[in-house]
Amino acid sequence: MSFATPTAVAESAHDHFFLGSDHERNERKVWLVIALTASMMLVEIIAGTLYGSMALVADGWHMSTHAGAMLITALAYRFARKHVRNRRFTFGTGKLGDLAGFASAVILALIALLIAYESVVRLTQPIPIDFNQAIVVAAVGLVINVVCAWLLKDDHAHHGHHHGHHQHDSERGDNCGHDDHHAPGMSRDNNLRAAYIHVLADALTSVLAIVALLVGSSYGWLWADPLMGVVGALVIARWSWGLIRDSGSVLLDASAEGEEVQLEIREAMAPTGSKVTDLHVWQVGPGHFAAIVSLTAPEPKEPSHYKALMAQIHELSHVTVEIQRQVT
Repeated sequence: MSFATPTAVAESAHDHFFLGSDHERNERKVWLVIALTASMMLVEIIAGTLYGSMALVADGWHMSTHAGAMLITALAYRFARKHVRNRRFTFGTGKLGDLAGFASAVILALIALLIAYESVVRLTQPIPIDFNQAIVVAAVGLVINVVCAWLLKDDHAHHGHHHGHHQHDSERGDNCGHDDHHAPGMSRDNNLRAAYIHVLADALTSVLAIVALLVGSSYGWLWADPLMGVVGALVIARWSWGLIRDSGSVLLDASAEGEEVQLEIREAMAPTGSKVTDLHVWQVGPGHFAAIVSLTAPEPKEPSHYKALMAQIHELSHVTVEIQRQVT
């Protein structure tokens, strides 16, 4: 039994545009943050080399790791935007940001391990510290990180793209959908979130370093600095794990990501008297979800009927409906 309309073939050719609503703006912000971080990195390395300050050189190379990680974020935005209409990607490039976020989270975890290792070594083998110079370096780094955090603030949990469409299929898989324009749905851009966490991690290390150095210079406690390093590493590791968990869930199409959408679909189908026999919902981009809905009904209607009922679910950007007559 097929419920495909005559326009099915013509309307099946459409774009899977599942990028976030602020994709290009976020990309520009990340490039600006990279420019600020890289500039400060070069200044510290060059100045440290000229003036013989290992503190400056070390902090400069530390900033380079975060600049490199944020480069992953920027390149992911660029690639997703350039290939958004490439039909080789079955469900578009909206999830590329989650892949980049996952990679950045792994790098962040490695940075946390390196900080922890270096801190433990310093605890067991204390070295002399030029407190005044180190405080200046940490303070300058903190200022740069505060500016970068301000640029990226709040955008790591922004809205989805305004463009969505519903594609509904018959029980044989025929297409009979079209493009609709929906209001954006709430979402979290894990790609930008990764850059944001890298900036926060750098800011945290600067704050902890300043506190430890002030305490060390006042009381001569050389162990305060590496102890704060261990604390910072633990906090960064926790942030990293949260990002790995959330971006990994999206990459593995975890149903938990679309629980609210699933509930809305079931509520939309309830008045029809049909029974939802199978339902799969997964995220295909920031603010965009796809779904496969299997229904049985005593008197099945055309897919356009069920499509209209689900049109109010703004986050639902790609839908396949399978309909079967209920056997009594």
